Amino acid sequence: MKEYNIAIDGPSGAGKSTVAKLLAKKLGIMYLDTGALYRTVGLKAKRAGWKEDNALVSDLLSATDIRAEFSGGRQRMYLDGEDVTDAIRLGDVSDYGSRFSALPCVRAALLGLQRRIAAENTSVLDGRDIGTCVLPDAEYKFYLTASVEERARRRYEELRAKGEDVDLDRVKADIAARDKRDMTREISPLRKADDAVEINSDNMTAEEVAERMISFVKNGRSA
Repeated sequence: MKEYNIAIDGPSGAGKSTVAKLLAKKLGIMYLDTGALYRTVGLKAKRAGWKEDNALVSDLLSATDIRAEFSGGRQRMYLDGEDVTDAIRLGDVSDYGSRFSALPCVRAALLGLQRRIAAENTSVLDGRDIGTCVLPDAEYKFYLTASVEERARRRYEELRAKGEDVDLDRVKADIAARDKRDMTREISPLRKADDAVEINSDNMTAEEVAERMISFVKNGRSA
């Protein structure tokens, strides 16, 4: 039975997923990685060569099977029956997910799924519009941010660790472009909810951020 939901929003590379996973583990609740849902759409779009046309993508989505399954505390993503949990973390799939997430049909298709999972489980969700759109009545809301430079460094190191040949300046430019796209899109733009606690993680470890959030939860207050 659901007791409460925690919403974590913020720009790409701020550490939302890492912190959300830590938070879920420490509190013994479920973690729903909403970004993984959009990355799965992005992977399908990349593979199939979809154009960013709302009507066209709406028709294509109706014939696409996207599922999230939870096992052993981990969320696995399936695209048309294929386990794509690892594939959606590679290369420019995240960028595809960001671009196609701006389409109303994509957000509408995934909104219901996110709300159903949250309504049935005490959980933490992270994304860009959780506290403002997906779960506006979430009991606890946080806006996690960091400088473009710090976020670029984190993403660069993450991709290098995966063996990808990347350029730091290019990563920084990509993140800045994504920030602009996410903050100016017509449907559910990235912004801090009025009642969210803002945390800048520039000089904080993920552990420190999670502990700060837990202090708010234990005290029964968000903002």
